[in-house]
Amino acid sequence: MIAKAIPTNIITGFLGVGKTSLIKQFLKTKPEGETWAVLVNEFGEVGIDAGLMDASGCGVQIREVAGGCMCCAAGVPTQVAINQLIARAKPDRLLIEPTGLGHPNEIIKVLSAPHYHNVISLQSTLCLIDVRKLRDERYHGHDNFIQQLQVADVIVTTKTDLYPEFEAAEGGHLKHDLSQYLNELQLSDTRVIEHNASQGLSKTLLDSLKLPRRQKALNGKSAAFTPVTASSSFLRKPTDNLGLQGVFAEGASEQRFQFDARGLVRKHNQGEGCFSCGWVVEPMQEFDFDKFMQFISAQTQGHSALLRLKAVMITNEGIAGINWSDGDMAVTELDDSLDSRLEIIATEALNWDAIEQALLDCLVV
Repeated sequence: MIAKAIPTNIITGFLGVGKTSLIKQFLKTKPEGETWAVLVNEFGEVGIDAGLMDASGCGVQIREVAGGCMCCAAGVPTQVAINQLIARAKPDRLLIEPTGLGHPNEIIKVLSAPHYHNVISLQSTLCLIDVRKLRDERYHGHDNFIQQLQVADVIVTTKTDLYPEFEAAEGGHLKHDLSQYLNELQLSDTRVIEHNASQGLSKTLLDSLKLPRRQKALNGKSAAFTPVTASSSFLRKPTDNLGLQGVFAEGASEQRFQFDARGLVRKHNQGEGCFSCGWVVEPMQEFDFDKFMQFISAQTQGHSALLRLKAVMITNEGIAGINWSDGDMAVTELDDSLDSRLEIIATEALNWDAIEQALLDCLVV
C-alpha cells in the first residue's frame, strides 16, 4: 500500500536536447536506500532510451512506452505503465520523460486526474532547451516546442559546454535570444537554470526537482486540468480501467517482438511532421564495431533530413550506446543489453530498405 503520494517530475524538451543524459545525472544523486522510477515515452517504436540509461542494479526501475507522441500514448498505455511501475517499484520518486515530439500538457492532465491525487504528488516540470535551436525555424515555430516551454516550471539550458558562444555569439547573444523568445511567449517569469554537463549537476538544478508545480494557463485557457478519457476500444481488459484499483494493475505485458528469419524486426512511426524507423536484432547476432561506426557516419552525413539517431548495439568490442543529434554524438560503453536496437527519426521518409541493408552489412560473419 502507498503510504504517501510519490514526488513526480516531468522532464521535457525537444528531440536531442539531452533529457536522457540529464536523467542519468539525476539518478546518480539518488539518496542511498531510496528507489527511483523512470517512465520513458519514445516517438519511435522499438524503445532505446532505457538501454542508454543503463541504470540496472542501482535502485532504479525503468519502464518504456514506445510509439507515438504523448498526446496519444498518455491514454491507457501510459497510465497502465505508470500503474505497473508504481506497483512493482514502490518508488520514492518518479521521473517521466515524454518524447521530444510529445505534448507534455497531456501527461500533466493524466497525472492530475482524481484517481492519482493520493498516489502522485506532481512537482516541478523541467523543460530542457538547446538555445542554438532558437535560430532554427523547425524548432522556433514548432507547436510542441512552444508548449514544452509553456508548461515548464523551470527551463534548463543544456549543452552549453558544446557552444561557448552561449555567452557571446556572432551576430548576437544566445542569452539575449532566449530572453527575447521567452518574452514573446509571455514566459519571462519562468526560472532559467544553465546546465553544463561536463561540470555535473549544480545544487540549484538538483534542488529544482523539489519545487512545487505551478498551475498555468495554456493558450488562454485555465490550467484546471480535466481527466483524459480513452475509447473503450483501447482497453486491453476490464482490469485496465483507471479507477483507484488500476494503480496496482498488472494487465499489460512488456514489449515483445517477432523476429523474421534474419533475426530482425523493423518498426515504423509517423506523426508531428516526422518519420521514424527502428530495428531490433536478436541478441545472438554481433556487430563489427568499426563497421557500425562507419555506418553511423554514413547515415549522419548523408541525410539532411535526419533529426535523431539512437542505438544500443551488441558489438565485438562490447555493448555500445550511440546518441546522435544535429552533429553532436556521444558513444558510451554499456554493461548489458537484451538485444541490439537502432532508431532513426527524420523530417521525411528515408530509404529504409537501403539503410537496413547497410546495417546488416555490419554484422560479424
